[in-house]
Amino acid sequence: MASVQISEAEKVYIMHGVRDDLRVDGRGCEDYRHMEIETDVVSNTDGSAKVRMGHTDVLVGIKAELRRPRPNVPDEGYLEFFVDCSANATPEFEGRGGEELGVELSNTLYKVFNSHRSLDLRSLCVCPGEHCWVLYVDVLLLQCDGNLFDAMSIAIKAALFNTRIPKVRVLEDEEGGKEIELSDDPYDCLRLRVDNIPCIVTFCVFCLLVHVHQQVGHRHVVDATLQEKACSAASLLVAVTPRGAVTCVRKLGAGSLDPDSIFEMTETGKRVGKALHAPLMELLQKDESLGKKRQKVGFLA
Repeated sequence: MASVQISEAEKVYIMHGVRDDLRVDGRGCEDYRHMEIETDVVSNTDGSAKVRMGHTDVLVGIKAELRRPRPNVPDEGYLEFFVDCSANATPEFEGRGGEELGVELSNTLYKVFNSHRSLDLRSLCVCPGEHCWVLYVDVLLLQCDGNLFDAMSIAIKAALFNTRIPKVRVLEDEEGGKEIELSDDPYDCLRLRVDNIPCIVTFCVFCLLVHVHQQVGHRHVVDATLQEKACSAASLLVAVTPRGAVTCVRKLGAGSLDPDSIFEMTETGKRVGKALHAPLMELLQKDESLGKKRQKVGFLA
């Protein structure tokens, strides 16, 4: 992960702000930074979205291809994730550092999203045991200022909402063979239901001090910046559906967490996650209703 070097005085200033529920940028401990979300930004994909959260920039493109289903689930399609950590985002992403981080991020996204609890994978099946849709989700990290997982999950959900998969007809010839016919009508397409797709809420945990080396308790914040991340002891990732169900919990970083703080963060994640989903879906639906009248913003305008 990207990191920054800060002085001890800066750490004390940041941690005192967290203790008083007043962070350096004026936010409370459970507040997100300003977000900008655009959909349908890449023309040669079946669905795409770009999310800017503070100074963290993520671009997601989705391509649908017909493949053979996996043997253990012959009546379901599936998702494949690839995360590209651009060296322009931070020098730490150059070479093997970026490759290893990309694999780690891809594996976590696979656990969060590639489940029938999150997405109706059976709707991606064309012919059981023979053909299914595979969604290749490509994530490009353009700029990194902390909280990558949350930004990626919002961008993926927005891109899946924007995805249009061509309708398919399976035709049989006189000899019993099957042929696949794709509709060339752009409006005759399959739309994915994203009602139950989770968003990730990442917590950074702080060990608050009164005197030097005297630990007195823990506080956690959401949507941490790189400076706040540098002061934290550990992080906890919680994936939450719009109904408040937790689909994945994962600890990040080298620090330790006590059971009470994990339970507290999980409950907070349910509340914050549910509050995040409603305005996100409202924004996506409003954005789509504008059609070609939408005003393009950002560098893709």
